[in-house]
Amino acid sequence: MILDTSYTNKANNELINDLVGRPYSIFEKLKLRGVGSKRMIIERVSPNFKPFLNSNSNINYANLELRPKGLLIRFNKGLQTFTWIIPFYHLALFKINGSSIHAQGKFIHFKNNITFKENKNFFKKLIDRKLQFDKQYNFNL
Repeated sequence: MILDTSYTNKANNELINDLVGRPYSIFEKLKLRGVGSKRMIIERVSPNFKPFLNSNSNINYANLELRPKGLLIRFNKGLQTFTWIIPFYHLALFKINGSSIHAQGKFIHFKNNITFKENKNFFKKLIDRKLQFDKQYNFNL
């Protein structure tokens, strides 16, 4: 689900909190050594993402925020800010020439450069949180 979060909206905040949980407290953020990524360059997106990104030659950036039950991906188009809300049960990560996040029939592929490498610890934290979330459910495959 993609929301326009340029301005604070109580309904949007409640929806985000219901889907991926409330933001971590300051104590939890310190304990986890941060819950946000540095901005990363978006290399490719799925066709249904194109209307939300800058169409000219500008570079598109995104930031990731970890939540207790999911992930928020924030990106800008001009002065508008959009947030892609991904609960852990929808999330799929792939590491091929950078990193690719897939969910809900959409994907974002991040460029493999210095900023991506600086976020290595964030992706490790993200994978650990997703595995902890999946352990709650007994999947007998």
